[in-house]
Amino acid sequence: MNAAAVLPVLLVGPFGATELLIILGIVILIFGAAKLPQLGAGLGEGIRNFRKSMKSIGNPPPGDSGKTGRPGDTGNSPTNAPAND
Repeated sequence: MNAAAVLPVLLVGPFGATELLIILGIVILIFGAAKLPQLGAGLGEGIRNFRKSMKSIGNPPPGDSGKTGRPGDTGNSPTNAPAND
């Protein structure tokens, strides 16, 4: 493999230290150094809430029987209907 074929792959690779420092400098210029801790805390809280909601997608809330609350609903939807043997 020659160097000309490898060069485009290297330019598309992950961010290096120089790129991350440039991005950090731009963020500091836009928001100011005083706002960075607030931005970090907000980002961390958002990530925690996202992970928490992703874990709870497969688990129904406690006390949820699958009923919709409509009159005549017995909770026997196709997902929790009794098996016909």
